[in-house]
Amino acid sequence: MLVEYEGTRYYGFQVQKGVPTIQGELEGAVCKVTGERVRVKGAGRTDTGVHARGQVAAFECSFKWSSEALLRALNFYLPGDISVKDVCETEARFDPRRSAVSREYRYTILNSPARSPILSRWTVLVKGQLDTEAMARASEALIGEHDFAPFTNREGSTKGTVRRVLKSGVRRRGKLIFVDIEANAFLPQQVRRVVGSLVRVGSGQMGVEEFCEVAASGEVGKARFVAPARGLCLMKVNYSEIGFSYENI
Repeated sequence: MLVEYEGTRYYGFQVQKGVPTIQGELEGAVCKVTGERVRVKGAGRTDTGVHARGQVAAFECSFKWSSEALLRALNFYLPGDISVKDVCETEARFDPRRSAVSREYRYTILNSPARSPILSRWTVLVKGQLDTEAMARASEALIGEHDFAPFTNREGSTKGTVRRVLKSGVRRRGKLIFVDIEANAFLPQQVRRVVGSLVRVGSGQMGVEEFCEVAASGEVGKARFVAPARGLCLMKVNYSEIGFSYENI
């Protein structure tokens, strides 16, 4: 399933007892449609308040539906802030997280002297003028395979803290600033800590060289400033073996 959601009222993707989550809502809808209680696996465990336009989730069931019928039925039972945009059948060995080649995230900043009630749920307001050219130069230092321990709040798992960033860029469109990062995988809070430091670069509180020094330090949590969750969106998950129609988003 290709899933889009506005994550404001959810406590992240992963099921938690007593609070609404994306995984919980998806599993509830699948149960109502198929009559089977199954585990829905996601490509990324987005945090509380984080959005997605291209989350990928998968489940196994014995009930046979056409993709079109399943799409309509799931959306009938899902709340208005979650939508299944596309459905396809895969091999049983497919795992949305482990089979992913890369993931693409976007962080959106509203760079304006006044807030926007309409944009407030998916952007973060920064009132002072930001130097996007300096931010873009700093972001280029992230490209390649590096130890991203400075941009996470925890020690590495069995896979450590080394990740490979394929693309990293900053661009402005009017009062909106987009920070786009694609990597083979991400650490907890990685993008939000990157953005927190880039905003300091853009505001003149941190130089590009200092940003590069922080990034190369290898010290867990060295990048202390964590951008708010609501500006972050999982845009796309890439696979070598399946492809969704991203035109649908």
